[in-house]
Amino acid sequence: MATLKVTSLGDYIREQRESAQVSLRQLAKSAGVSNPYLSQIERGLKKPSAEILQQIAKGLRISAETLYVRAGILDEEHGGGDVTAAVLADTGIGERHKRVLLDIYESFRAEHAAATVATSAAEKTAVRKAAGGAPRAATAKRSTAAKKSKPATHKPTAKGGTATKTTKTTKTTQARPRRNP
Repeated sequence: MATLKVTSLGDYIREQRESAQVSLRQLAKSAGVSNPYLSQIERGLKKPSAEILQQIAKGLRISAETLYVRAGILDEEHGGGDVTAAVLADTGIGERHKRVLLDIYESFRAEHAAATVATSAAEKTAVRKAAGGAPRAATAKRSTAAKKSKPATHKPTAKGGTATKTTKTTKTTQARPRRNP
């Protein structure tokens, strides 16, 4: 369905009501306001309070925040608005679940912003250390094979030299004979 370009809060509410196929009376009843008052809001004659907007949003099953932005009560958010709008527009979940999802989403955004600041600070510190010529610590670890090897043995060869042989320690197990009951 195509979205109409609306200029006022009342036009937006009317468009949402009509797209949801809800009559003026039905919306007024579900929002807990009178028919004439809702009609005046839609025509732009009355400016509803935040509480009334919340009730209308609940009746339309849309986000109250969207109506608050349209009414000029809230500023439109920048960044993350697509996710917020998608969650708020989802009719498959209730208002409580929407609020929980948005709270979690905002906490993730805040955590990411804090991590970005910390990463940036760590990168600056690393660049300073590298520019100052700080020595890098080199640690050599023995390989797994070297840890399990026996010491080298030297044996004389036929040509008068010595051969070095390294043997690997392995654990062998023998199968036990089965008992027949």
